[in-house]
Amino acid sequence: MRKILVTATFLMLTIGPAAVAQSGNSSSGKQGPWPAPVGHRQPRADQVPSEKDNSSADAAMKREDAELDRKLKSICRGC
Repeated sequence: MRKILVTATFLMLTIGPAAVAQSGNSSSGKQGPWPAPVGHRQPRADQVPSEKDNSSADAAMKREDAELDRKLKSICRGC
């Protein structure tokens, strides 16, 4: 009885994972990952803003930084 139990356990441990890995849904002709839900898709290259579009925001930030540096320099007096 013990030999049968050991043999059954051995077979289940060796053949079991292969049987589970084989049990995919092959009835549909479509292979590959499922499509992402709406709102979770990866943007295409033409949908991403380019660096040139950020130039006005960068220029405004640089102006604000320069103004802040000028104000701090008058407070700090060269520390």
